[in-house]
Amino acid sequence: MIPVVGYEGASVAVLGLGRSGLATAHALRAGGATPIVWDDNADARARAEEAEFTVRDLTKQGVWEDIAGLIVSPGIPHLYPTPNKVVAAAMDAGIPVDNDIGLFFRSYATHEWGDFETMPRIVAVTGSNGKSTTSALINHVLEHVKRPCQLAGNIGRGVLDIDPAIDGEVVVLELSSYQTELARSLTPDIAVFTNLSPDHLDRHAGVGGYFAAKRRLFAEGGPDRAIVGIDEPEGQYMANQLVNHASDDRLIRISVDRKLTAAGWNVFARKGFLSEYRKGRQAGSIDLRAIKGLPGSHNHQNACAAYAACRSLGIAPRVIEAAFHTFAGLPHRSQVIAEIDGVTYVNDSKATNVDSAAKALQAFSDIRWICGGLQKEGGLEKLLPYVASLKKAYVIGREAAQFALELGDVDHVICTTMEEAVKAARADAKAGETVLLAPAAASFDQYDSFEKRGDDFIACVTGE
Repeated sequence: MIPVVGYEGASVAVLGLGRSGLATAHALRAGGATPIVWDDNADARARAEEAEFTVRDLTKQGVWEDIAGLIVSPGIPHLYPTPNKVVAAAMDAGIPVDNDIGLFFRSYATHEWGDFETMPRIVAVTGSNGKSTTSALINHVLEHVKRPCQLAGNIGRGVLDIDPAIDGEVVVLELSSYQTELARSLTPDIAVFTNLSPDHLDRHAGVGGYFAAKRRLFAEGGPDRAIVGIDEPEGQYMANQLVNHASDDRLIRISVDRKLTAAGWNVFARKGFLSEYRKGRQAGSIDLRAIKGLPGSHNHQNACAAYAACRSLGIAPRVIEAAFHTFAGLPHRSQVIAEIDGVTYVNDSKATNVDSAAKALQAFSDIRWICGGLQKEGGLEKLLPYVASLKKAYVIGREAAQFALELGDVDHVICTTMEEAVKAARADAKAGETVLLAPAAASFDQYDSFEKRGDDFIACVTGE
């Protein structure tokens, strides 16, 4: 646990008592604060009372008189589309609002660091797609070289639930826009931006607000080194803003769309080969085609980002390559779960938006595509250029018929449930084909999470 500093002897409100909220309350108490907690869910409040926290209805009048700060869980809106009423009341009362990420960055360093030979480092990863795989891949390389490391944030443990730093340790954080947009302190040593595609637009009042939330990690975080995917205009713009001259190697540009061989520090992947260039000369390369845990161009982008982060930490190219070969990938992300009668079954339930689903469709051939769910803004138009490899689509979700209307001329069948979709795809599939779950939609019309959806797919395929 990371004890929170700066609130010793004060009462601090915590809104939202999920994983991060409860961890925050424990960390505040460990740092000498008195947490005052609230959640609309009665079961969550009961768990907090069992942990001997003070539960107080933060929606009541006069509640803020003795409160020094409000810590908000990531899923609770503070500005768009409408501020949560508790957050709005706190701001009206002049109470500083923060989240667990802000508390972590202000609390992680301690006086004991003065005795370390090698200072701990924080690598923070954000972007629309690939955050989890990139974060896990960096952590995997660090484990491969036996360097002390911890994985936290949106993946692994909550940021305040990790262990205090030891000499030479690296903490790898996956950070969503919900986390970066509110944190009052953001000070990573290395910051990674994978890519940008429209997502969570209601929460950020449009793509500009969404990008601004990601950009805070760099513009306000001031990392020693920034690693930026430049395959979208936003990434290109941000990379330009972070350098003082063309050869400024505080920035590493990454791409899977173009060669990057000009001045500066660049990492790119083309036709399955990753290349590192510094000052116009090649400094390293990896053949990614034989790495089973990183299929497709989207995973090659993740590999570029992770490679750049590991090079920034002083790890040699050949060592990184050896570690990549032992990376198994993450559940629900291009996860090969079975091969039955020559048919490969792939679980990419994490493909919750059109951009990530498009990348999944490009990673495989002869696809029988299970898709559908709670559709996000923008429709499926951007997917249509990638449907040439489809044999057929099998549409699930409560609004499967509406989803299917946007598939155009793609051969499809409306299945509604995962069980029916897997059954129909299995009956149609021939040896050499791939049954791919890449929904291009959120899961919440039928499942509590994309993980639950992926688990259901696995169960339907394997019968377990």
